[in-house]
Amino acid sequence: VALLASPTIGSKRWVYRQYDHMVRTNTLNLPGFGAGVVRVKGTDRGLALSVDGNGRYCYLDPYRGAMLAVAEAARNVACAGARPLGATNCLNFGNPERPAIMWQFAKAVEGIGAACRALDVPITGGNVSLYNETDGRAIYPTPVIGVVGLLEHADRVISRRFHVAGDAVILLGEGCGELGGSEYLKVVYDLVRGMPPHLDLAAERALQSLLVRLADARMIRSAHDCSDGGLAATIAECCFDTGSMGAEISIGGVDVSRQAALNRAAALFGESASRVVVSASPDRAADVLAHAAAAGVPARVIGRVGGSVLRMAVAGETAIDIGIDEAERAWSTTIEHYFAKRVA
Repeated sequence: VALLASPTIGSKRWVYRQYDHMVRTNTLNLPGFGAGVVRVKGTDRGLALSVDGNGRYCYLDPYRGAMLAVAEAARNVACAGARPLGATNCLNFGNPERPAIMWQFAKAVEGIGAACRALDVPITGGNVSLYNETDGRAIYPTPVIGVVGLLEHADRVISRRFHVAGDAVILLGEGCGELGGSEYLKVVYDLVRGMPPHLDLAAERALQSLLVRLADARMIRSAHDCSDGGLAATIAECCFDTGSMGAEISIGGVDVSRQAALNRAAALFGESASRVVVSASPDRAADVLAHAAAAGVPARVIGRVGGSVLRMAVAGETAIDIGIDEAERAWSTTIEHYFAKRVA
């Protein structure tokens, strides 16, 4: 609950409800449901857009952190069923006259370039904001990446929400037992340490291409990328805005013979890259797994949709057991409560 109630993970509803996101009635994927998707009127097509960045990752390793920002933005677009086409950036840094800050800036730009080339997503423009400091202390290096993608059939758009009780929950991609730079370390231990998640750009591209094909073939009902808060937060978010639809999840393959608590935490809250949680009807689950195998993307069924509780077991032992209503309350009111406290 503490993770879901953190400003990083919590719903941004308080912000986007202050403007009309339904202007011109083209909105297909509402704010907070994954990538934003708008219809291109007069055609069958849609455009998907996502903006992502993680200052903590870039503080720990600006090169890898910038690559991860590009990958996540493109992955969110692919989760909607759209093929990433191009990217923009907003590069936020401290005083570049200081060698350490200039090094952060240079490495981040290199990382963005490497990821964009590997994913075939060209940068079309952007802007730079420098000298972001307070009392001589710089902000975290924070490149923010926006990606736009094309959805050939707008009626096949995918969102993060689970839809049907009994559906199979499938994890695409594989966790690496990483906790470095995670929201879990920050919220639970107030630590910003370690290395950001490893990123294999070839595996990332294969995953994104697979997602677009699965959505176009209508094999999956939902898709949500696994990032801040790890698998536990991702599954919880899939349950939100569904009328309290829960899930039963079992995570196997975790070594609990040594450092059991650490390994369980990594399985639940680690933020390994290139992972997506999808749901599919039971009769399509085997097809999803077969397509993933053909694409070289690790995939396995980890549970099913149903009930009104999120229950997650690691290596056969229940680690999370919480009502969806309670979890969603914590998640949905985070930003509103945060600003209320700041103003008070």
